[in-house]
This record gives sequence, structure tokens and C-alpha cells, in this order.
Amino acid sequence: MNATTAHPSALWDSAPVDLPAYLERIGYDGPLTPTPDTLTALIRAHLAAIPFEGLDPVLGLPVLLDTESLQDKMVRRGRGGYCHEHNTLFASVLDRLGFRVTGRSARMLMGGDEREMGPVGHTILSVVLDGVDWHVDVGIGNFGPRGPIPLSDGAQVFTGPWEYRMDRTPHNHWVLRLRRPDGWFNLIQFTEEPYFRADTAVHNYVASTDPGSPFTQQIVVHHNGDDVRRTLNGLTLTTYRPAGERTRRRITADEVPRTLRTVFGLALPGEHERALVEFARSSGESPWAESLTA
Repeated sequence: MNATTAHPSALWDSAPVDLPAYLERIGYDGPLTPTPDTLTALIRAHLAAIPFEGLDPVLGLPVLLDTESLQDKMVRRGRGGYCHEHNTLFASVLDRLGFRVTGRSARMLMGGDEREMGPVGHTILSVVLDGVDWHVDVGIGNFGPRGPIPLSDGAQVFTGPWEYRMDRTPHNHWVLRLRRPDGWFNLIQFTEEPYFRADTAVHNYVASTDPGSPFTQQIVVHHNGDDVRRTLNGLTLTTYRPAGERTRRRITADEVPRTLRTVFGLALPGEHERALVEFARSSGESPWAESLTA
């Protein structure tokens, strides 16, 4: 089914994309032709500029996935987002540029057993270029690849100094792994089944409203940098480097606004900063914190 015959529900909402504003937001002025090099450059620029964050659920604000809402939040207001927001916006931009992009959904493993069938709900993308299916994910926080990974069994790819491997399992799933000093760390598991905007909307509702979601239980902000990666989960600020060095320290609730501004480039309205401080004071450390800083 091609774009001229597909139902609108199977297409990306790319017509409203303000391409000049998006490119200015990510600081990108390079080529825009749909090639692997362009795709890689856009991924790197996007991740450098737009942090991963799930602050709206703890602020009691809705997480909206229409293109205009995503642009208002992540482009005009300088905010970030989580997987459903990042990858929906990025897919719409790629579609606008002429890339062939399809949605998929993954199970989060975060070091877990690849044979364990947890819930599907992490939005990812497939981009096909010259017959090669590339795995793309700008919404997995500090763990994710800063470039496309070919969907090829055993493929090992460096995105900057961070090394990833794509493996096909006996159960016909794909598993993406990150190399760490102690070996390969399982990140996600997925199939080639396409997922659509309606599927993402359901997953987004669960992530943003379910009491068991990490995004309703604690402050979550990550930045996926080239040489250094940082996370704030609850009140734990962690820094990662490619060789495996990790430093971790606790901050106070009152330090949250300054940390968001100086470490992650997030300047929120004063009432939202005050609400986050109160939330941090009252919420304690979520059981999700360790899994999100693995």
C-alpha cells in the first residue's frame, strides 16, 4: 500500500510540519535528501537538541500527539518528550522530507531476558532506504543509538563511541543490544509488524495516565549526548561515559529547576517548576528509578 492509496489513518500527519522551525530547533543546516547520511545527521542533531522527558504526566498535563501540539511543545517552547512524542514528531519530519518511514512498537528489556514477553508499548521507527530497513529510535532516552541500525542479524554499529548490535532471535524477534564493559545489554525487542498513529495513541495514554507508569511516579529527564549521557530519575542525577564510567549523586527537591535548566536545557514556567519541586518532595524514589538508570 503506497501513500497515494493508503487511508489517512495509516499516514503521518506531516503536512503541518513547520520544517524551517524544526531545523532551527535542532541546529541543522545540512542536506535534506533522503539518504542514510542525512538520516544519521538528523538523528544526531535531534538528540543533541531535544531532551527525553516525561514531565507533563507528573504535572497533570495531557500528552498530545498531533503534529501541531508536538511542534508547540518540542519546537516552539523548547521542551522535550518521551518515545511517543519524539518518534511521532521525527517520523512526520522524515515523511515531509520524502523518507519512507513506518511505525513499529517494541518491548522494553533494559537488561532483561529476551525470552520474556513483557508488554509492547515503546514507539520506534523503520526507515527503508535503497532496500535496507533501518531501525530508528530518537525516543529511548540515554540508552538509544545516535544513528540508524540496519535490520540485519548480527549487525554491529558504532554511533559515535557507543556500540550496538542487532540480533534475530529463534522466536523471530529482533533484539537491539548496547555494548557495556560487562557485555551486551539487552535494550528492546520487536517484530517487523507495522504500528500506526492510533496504536501509539493508546500506548501514550497508558504511559501518561496509568498509576504504574514510570512517568506518573517520578521525574524522568534524559539527554543522549555523543560523549556523555545524563539522566535525572526521581532525585538521582547520573552521568554515563562510553567506557563504562558512571557517576551518580542525589539532588534535593529544591535543586530540580536549576538542574533542569543547566543540565538538560529545560526552562519551564515558574508555576511548573514549583509544582515539580512539590512533587519531588512528596513522591520519594520510584521503584522504576534503578531500571531507568541501568
